Amino acid sequence: MGLALRSVLWAVLIPGLVAGYIPWRYFGLRSVVLDPGRPLHWAGLLGVGLGSTLLAACILQFARSGRGTLSPLDPPSRLVIRGLYRYVRNPMYLSVTLIVLGEVLLIGSRNLFIYWVAWFVVVNLIVRVYEEPSLGRQFGVAYAEYARAVGRWLPRLRPRRPGT
Repeated sequence: MGLALRSVLWAVLIPGLVAGYIPWRYFGLRSVVLDPGRPLHWAGLLGVGLGSTLLAACILQFARSGRGTLSPLDPPSRLVIRGLYRYVRNPMYLSVTLIVLGEVLLIGSRNLFIYWVAWFVVVNLIVRVYEEPSLGRQFGVAYAEYARAVGRWLPRLRPRRPGT
């Protein structure tokens, strides 16, 4: 199966499940009726749209620069430090955050917000306990320098330049 097809498959399976199916099926996203007169609906749509666009850019960067996908079963073989990764180490997770928080604004659901908090706690544990140590082992000094220069969750205002 080609890299493009694998990238689409994993995007549907992982963020599609977290930010799409679960909010749709269990938190009432399917029942939303957009009201152009409600500013929170506009903000929610902006969050979903921006998060989806940024997520697509990250998935494309993983394929282009890293020659892999967002799946832990099919990860990039090269360290990805281009594109949005010059600003923050985990832009995919932050993109999913924008999508889900946008959905919270659309639905007005405290339960969906609690779902997002639980998801983010789990993601933070995965990043710190599994992903970062694995990247450190796989990419060594290059990853250590990157991790020192670029924040885990808070984006830099200026992009990281090679060697900084």
